[in-house]
Amino acid sequence: MRLHPLALLAALTTLTIADVEVTSPAAGASIPAGAMTVTWQDSGTAPALTALTTYTIQLVVGGNDASTQTPLYTVANAGLFSAGSTVTATIPAGLAGSTANGYFLKFTSVASEGGTVINYSSRFTMTGMTGTTPATALTAITALGGSTAGPPTVNSVNNGNAAGGAGGAVGGAEFTVPYQLQTGLTKYAPMQPVPGTKITANGYTPLHPTSAFTIATTWMPAPVVQTTLTASQTYSVSSMENTAAAQSNPTGDMAKFLARWKD
Repeated sequence: MRLHPLALLAALTTLTIADVEVTSPAAGASIPAGAMTVTWQDSGTAPALTALTTYTIQLVVGGNDASTQTPLYTVANAGLFSAGSTVTATIPAGLAGSTANGYFLKFTSVASEGGTVINYSSRFTMTGMTGTTPATALTAITALGGSTAGPPTVNSVNNGNAAGGAGGAVGGAEFTVPYQLQTGLTKYAPMQPVPGTKITANGYTPLHPTSAFTIATTWMPAPVVQTTLTASQTYSVSSMENTAAAQSNPTGDMAKFLARWKD
């Protein structure tokens, strides 16, 4: 039996995608602030979960576009897939507001062959929240019209871009992979945020979760990362000539006063 070229391409492509399917929280669920249990399973898309080593789970609020998302809390950091498919964390109530279907989980997995894959859970509601949802995130959530579908998967498993090496074309997905989870000779850092025109925040919220570190007690091995690329700014700046006429030089006492400083 001969496969059509497109069917063969689809079959080969499937083998390169690692998928984690989050089963809890379920789509549209209402989860009270406090203890939250996250469970997942193999979605059936090759390779199996056994091909993944560690994972990081973040609670995120916002839309499906990365620019409208705000990571709020690290549910798990450097967890081991070999330890099971359930993790429990305590979610503080003051992170954001109880925005309907505004929350989802960002599940970043490290593959044993190199690189990462980011899967997102379905959307759910956090109840009993006492904080304020960022305006950008709230606008994006409202635009979704109540949909419970999370953002699409970002597959960067040993494909030469996000974390698998220095080659390949650079798009936008590479810069969404947490820095400490990237491998290979090239690493990618997100763009610096652009300051707003108004101060609207009443409290401080970190842009990214903290990362673990180990204090060196012996000589460290030579670094292998050759370069770090930072995402380019996507905003533009325009300027115009000031056509106002220059003011005349001061006269009288002011002119005498300024003349004292000419030497």
